[in-house]
Amino acid sequence: MTVPVFEEYEPAADCGCAGCAHRRRTAAALPVRYGGHPAAHGARRALVLVTAAGVVLSCGAAEAAAVAAGRGARADTAADPQPAHPQGAVGPLGSGGASGPPAAPGAAPRTTTRADIINRAKKWVSAKVPYSMSTYWSDGYRQDCSGYVSMAWNLGSNEWTGSLAAYGTKIARADLQPGDMLLFHNLADPAVGSHVTIFGGWTDHTHSHYLAYEQTRPNTRAATTPMAYWSNSSKYVAYRYNGLVSGTGGSGSATAFPGAGKFGSGANNAHVTRLGKLLIARGGKRFYATGAGPRWTAADKRATQAFQLAQGWRGKEADGIPGPDTWSLLVKGTGRNIPAGGAGGAESPAYPGKGVFKPGQSNSHVQRLGAQLVKKGYGKHYVTGPGPRWTEADRRNVEAFQRAQGWRGGAADGYPGPETWRRLFA
Repeated sequence: MTVPVFEEYEPAADCGCAGCAHRRRTAAALPVRYGGHPAAHGARRALVLVTAAGVVLSCGAAEAAAVAAGRGARADTAADPQPAHPQGAVGPLGSGGASGPPAAPGAAPRTTTRADIINRAKKWVSAKVPYSMSTYWSDGYRQDCSGYVSMAWNLGSNEWTGSLAAYGTKIARADLQPGDMLLFHNLADPAVGSHVTIFGGWTDHTHSHYLAYEQTRPNTRAATTPMAYWSNSSKYVAYRYNGLVSGTGGSGSATAFPGAGKFGSGANNAHVTRLGKLLIARGGKRFYATGAGPRWTAADKRATQAFQLAQGWRGKEADGIPGPDTWSLLVKGTGRNIPAGGAGGAESPAYPGKGVFKPGQSNSHVQRLGAQLVKKGYGKHYVTGPGPRWTEADRRNVEAFQRAQGWRGGAADGYPGPETWRRLFA
């Protein structure tokens, strides 16, 4: 049996391992009024349990340190699915020249847009900014998880997981949109488990995984991540930045409808690409075999119509061509998502109008209606089965279905309206 050895541990000034870095941070004398860690105002020397097998010193999911020497994993090793996330305290921008207390969370927030938040997050991903809790990137933000979110939200100061919530408003996970954050601050021990990510959008229709922008070892990454994280998932809280505004932050507006002429047969432009990406993000991925592109295709029309139908729209309002209302819901991330389709991806057919369901009418819509009534168990008045010609049997079966919805009087007259059609094919 290995016998534990207790020794007094002084972190080396030039050691970059997680253990030494954490001890130097908690020993720093940043005043509590500036957001410093309360634990930092205790003794500068800590008793550490060291065994011959190794030592564990982590600020996230457990990270095994190297044996005997007490050295942590190198910062340039491959990112672990459950990495440790040591972080610095609240402080101003920059590494050496900046001075003075950090910005107060109560001050008026800087305005920004969702597009700007994601674009800033992507810059660090592209640059592969190395993870560090003691160094700063060229933009002045600290290269750890909380510094990364401070940068993406353009806070103007380096925050930590204990202060970031003051800049946002708590929201439900179901309401998450790109640019929001998922935050876990461990009140019991801030140095263990605390972490924060930027929500980049759902990656599946079940909302069990999302694209997480995060600063972790060895460098910034954007990766599909289980909701809300690999560890401590239930403890993460969703927040929306208080200074969020609509628009792109540059020329033009992110919500401005480009016009119906940009869509439909023969269209080939960037707006079609953007439409496809928005539809994919809202559950329309199954309609696209190769992803969104600038050329208008049947996939764009089918996905657009599926989104319109999901809003409860019928007829010309669900013709598969985006109008101002469709565009506004998509770019703002509001409205209902496209529901999961069957094996063939079939959607409810558009309501053809009340005029096709009258005595003397004969068409495919009548036959489709009859077949669906039979399928739903409302076909008892058919003697020979549903056909294309509207009959009294059709009317009586529709009336039975309407009464089953609790409708009476004129709402159950046996003639299908938009709501009857929607419920029948739901």
